[in-house]
Amino acid sequence: MCPAHSHSVSSRRGRPVPQVPTSGLRRGRRTGGVAKALNCEQGPTPSPDKTCHACRAIADGTSLDVVEMDAASQRGIDDIREIRERVVLQPVEGRYKVYILDEAHQLTDAAFNALLKLIEEPPPHLVFVFCTTDLSKMLPTVRSRCQTFAFSRPRLPELVQLLRRVAEGEEIEAPDAALSLVARSARGSYRDAVSTLDQLAAATEKQVTVQSVLQLLGAVEEEALFRLCDLVVDRDTAGALTFVEELSEQGQDLGRLVTDLLEHLRHLLLVQHLGEVPESLPITEETRDRLREQANQVGEATVLRLCDLLAVAVEDLRQGGDPRLPLELALVKVTRPAADLSRESVAHRLELLERAGHLGQAQGTVTGTVTETVPETVPGEPVEPPAAPSLELEQLQEAWQRTILPAVEEKSIPTASVLREAHPKGLAGDTLTVEFPRAASFHRQLAEDPKNATLLAEALYEITGRHLALAFEVGENGEAGPEAEAEPDEPASEEEISELIKGTFDARELEEP
Repeated sequence: MCPAHSHSVSSRRGRPVPQVPTSGLRRGRRTGGVAKALNCEQGPTPSPDKTCHACRAIADGTSLDVVEMDAASQRGIDDIREIRERVVLQPVEGRYKVYILDEAHQLTDAAFNALLKLIEEPPPHLVFVFCTTDLSKMLPTVRSRCQTFAFSRPRLPELVQLLRRVAEGEEIEAPDAALSLVARSARGSYRDAVSTLDQLAAATEKQVTVQSVLQLLGAVEEEALFRLCDLVVDRDTAGALTFVEELSEQGQDLGRLVTDLLEHLRHLLLVQHLGEVPESLPITEETRDRLREQANQVGEATVLRLCDLLAVAVEDLRQGGDPRLPLELALVKVTRPAADLSRESVAHRLELLERAGHLGQAQGTVTGTVTETVPETVPGEPVEPPAAPSLELEQLQEAWQRTILPAVEEKSIPTASVLREAHPKGLAGDTLTVEFPRAASFHRQLAEDPKNATLLAEALYEITGRHLALAFEVGENGEAGPEAEAEPDEPASEEEISELIKGTFDARELEEP
């Protein structure tokens, strides 16, 4: 953030001008440009000639009228008091005395308060330039007295152009693909891009290759991201898991793979919803056509589902966990939705079915000379209903506590509390047997209530897509035995019912007055 007069555009006095550059955007050159615009012999002008004595002195760092300070190390009130003592001095050779404070957000509150008077009513010859990468940390009283200019990040072609110019000047041999990888890893920072290229040149004796960039940065090649998404499109679970294993054996950082894959999915999402490849995406021209093609192949529901699943891996990374298992689980769940009975997976499968239905309607139209005939139904002939989705008892047992009971709980908390004592015992056709422990016979009686049984059946249909009949029984410690089958259930006593209600609903007895 930087306060400066508006003399660089107009001769009238204005408010201080705060600049908010992103990290690595060559703040020194940009703030030096402000000083040149103010002190140029042709100025004040927005286009300094850069050839006069004042411009050359500022560029060489020898101008006595431009003072640069690092607010990260000179951040105390004593440093600001020293500035206040010097600002009364007139410029030596230029029109204005320019003070440039880099990383200004690191100044202490006391230092900022000491500057407030100068910022609000600066002498005619004084200009402050506050540079910051975190505008939110600047005091509101300072920001209100400044004009703010935010610098945008450079695009990928601009970074590649700069790297190519540096490589040619330093006689570094590097293909465009390697420079594109370096530029993409810099994330809009000139400084980081040039620094990375310098490290690569030193490590490879100025023979930079794509493989050397991948080894130094730990980045994932774009081809790997496209291939992984192609495997998701093909529903190739084994291929996706094998490919992750190959990347791991090659020394690839799986945490970086997760973050780069999320970035790639974001690109696909933008292309799907915007209908074109945005110019702001940090990709090369060769990648644009392939990104557009893959965005048409991957469904929107699949992209969103995979993003949600990879978010779990990112959270594990933040907590220091291994991202491999969450990554593999995400790939399995998105390529085999039927294996996951979570509610999110069911919603994903419904979206896929809706999308397939729309595509089927579209394919029913005539295209060229190829037509798709629909068999006519004979009046009176019964139409076979669609086959119900397959369901195994193990799937229900796994999803009981994790998915089914929470679905019931959304409909009725007391019903979910009753069913929490039970577990699926058997599945014969469309009949599900739910077993209660022998000590929870009263819970079984409550579960058999038509209202509670209906709530459970509706939740099961939402999760599994199957209309299941329910049977409730009592076993011995969760397992049905011959004694349990031979002896009829005795009605619970009043005391047992009272104790059960207290324990289930956290209730207590009230004495009548």
